[in-house]
Amino acid sequence: MTQSVVTETNLTSVPLFNKGKVRDLYDLDDKLLMISTDRISAFDYVLPDGIPCKGNVLTALSEFWFDYTNSIVDNHLITTDVGAFPDELKPHADVIEGRSMLVRKADRIDIECVVRGYITGSAWSEYKVDGTVCGEKLPEGLRESDRLPQLIFTPATKAEQGEHDENISIARMEELIGKDLSERVIEVSFALFESASQHAEKVGIILCDTKFEFGLLDDNLILIDEVFTPDSSRFWPKDEYEPGKSQSSFDKQFVRDYLSEVGWNKQPPAPHLPEDVIHRTSEKYLEAYRLIVGQELT
Repeated sequence: MTQSVVTETNLTSVPLFNKGKVRDLYDLDDKLLMISTDRISAFDYVLPDGIPCKGNVLTALSEFWFDYTNSIVDNHLITTDVGAFPDELKPHADVIEGRSMLVRKADRIDIECVVRGYITGSAWSEYKVDGTVCGEKLPEGLRESDRLPQLIFTPATKAEQGEHDENISIARMEELIGKDLSERVIEVSFALFESASQHAEKVGIILCDTKFEFGLLDDNLILIDEVFTPDSSRFWPKDEYEPGKSQSSFDKQFVRDYLSEVGWNKQPPAPHLPEDVIHRTSEKYLEAYRLIVGQELT
């Protein structure tokens, strides 16, 4: 698909609710308009260049997965059909078409809910030193990218832009949100991961790890934000999987590799990306959609 790059939005007809690294949220009383821009972040900073079609992929994949997992837990999605959006949004249809969700406003639970099925990334770095992940002891002898003996849940507190999420223990999570809610969140997170993993493996993808956000609406737990996208999950090609090393993935790997190659010190200002890195990253996002959903993004 061809699509103009959208890195900023300015909807004058509705108030801005929040601006994240990738998403702009606008306030519609008991609802929110969630716009996925083409902004891309790396090492906790937003880069100056957008990735074509990225926002469209995030929106369309989230829509697919919200529907797929609806029997496990309710979610905040109302519709992605701009024609069904409130009238005050109609003047902005050209900007929000294909990259926006109208969602129910919930009380966000300020915990990043991370489920890991394989050991990689920061978890591998910690394990190599201490034999633990987020302080929890794991079996000896694991290799990089090995499948874990069982799923693990590693919560983190949500950080502001430019700051790192802070890993916390489950005991600390229970102190922050309560034991009953913590147990419910963990139970649902594992069920979501297992369901999505089964579908992903059928289409040739390994779901390595992912993060969820939850909220409360009328005291009911619901899934919010995005779900099982290349921004929130590590997807690996199943036919290329080889434990003992890092894996290729359907995400912003090309961006991270480039930033490491040029020696960026991970402090502002972030460098611009060359066209080939932008193009290959866009292709990876689109490929993830095609494999998971079974059709091209139009």
